[in-house]
Amino acid sequence: MFLMSSIEEVIIIGSGPAGYTAGLYTGRAMLKPKLFAGFASGGQLMLTSDIENFPGYPEGIGGPEMMMELRAQAARFGCDIIDKNVDSIDTSSHPFKVNVGKDQFLTKSIIITTGAEAIWLDAGNEEKHKGQGISTCATCDGAFFRDKEVIVVGGGDSAMEEATFLTRFCSKVTIVNRREELRASQIMADRARGNDKIGWKLNRVVKEWVGEQGNFEGVVLVDTISGKEELFKCDGAFIAIGHKPMTNFLGDQIELDGHGYIVPKENTMTNVSGVFAAGDVVDTRYRQAITAAGMGCMAAIDAEKWLEEN
Repeated sequence: MFLMSSIEEVIIIGSGPAGYTAGLYTGRAMLKPKLFAGFASGGQLMLTSDIENFPGYPEGIGGPEMMMELRAQAARFGCDIIDKNVDSIDTSSHPFKVNVGKDQFLTKSIIITTGAEAIWLDAGNEEKHKGQGISTCATCDGAFFRDKEVIVVGGGDSAMEEATFLTRFCSKVTIVNRREELRASQIMADRARGNDKIGWKLNRVVKEWVGEQGNFEGVVLVDTISGKEELFKCDGAFIAIGHKPMTNFLGDQIELDGHGYIVPKENTMTNVSGVFAAGDVVDTRYRQAITAAGMGCMAAIDAEKWLEEN
């Protein structure tokens, strides 16, 4: 492994709204940040066709377009952006070590913004309909389906919450769950069952999505008891079976909760002094571009103050 001898003030791991905002703020603070964006730089918004709820874009903006603008803004202030994955970090001694392929970088502080990825079904034709008929965020995309019929896949609290929220816009919302029983809490399940706009397809799994790219038409469902297939026509689908934080590379270096999310200790600081986290890698509640960007700003300011004090 080749050791980079110079010691960075701050290394940001991950891109998306949190990472690029952290890069912008640490860059303007003259910390010369180095940001490892990953091979799939830009995060989940690279799969979002239209964003209408981020302040400053009255006409909306494409997800990839907004990520490119955030990236360019961070780079303008001296953030060195590298499209490589971080394989591991070592926080056992200071300066910290960040391992990227065969290279090892030394840094005084780290900001982790690797995010969380929605868990997809991997059903037939899913790739071509991601962001174009199939979404994993009702708050982000629900308004695009005004007066349309959609399905929500899942049986937990998130699925019930997404389905209930979507009834504000959609004419009909059908919940698809692989079992008769729901994993959702009783209060969330009762709320969904009491909503006249919500229908049910229980004991069903999604086999494949129907329609050409850009023209979503519905879904083929399979009855888990009889094995019978049916074509269910709808205008869109929301997958709500959970999220997976991108924290495998951390090993046991940083404290995580039972689901793999980073546990903040003080503001955006982790259990390791000098290591900060922001965005969906720590946020299990809001998961919005604007909240991730805000947390990226917070982590950058926290890191700047920590570096001054230490």
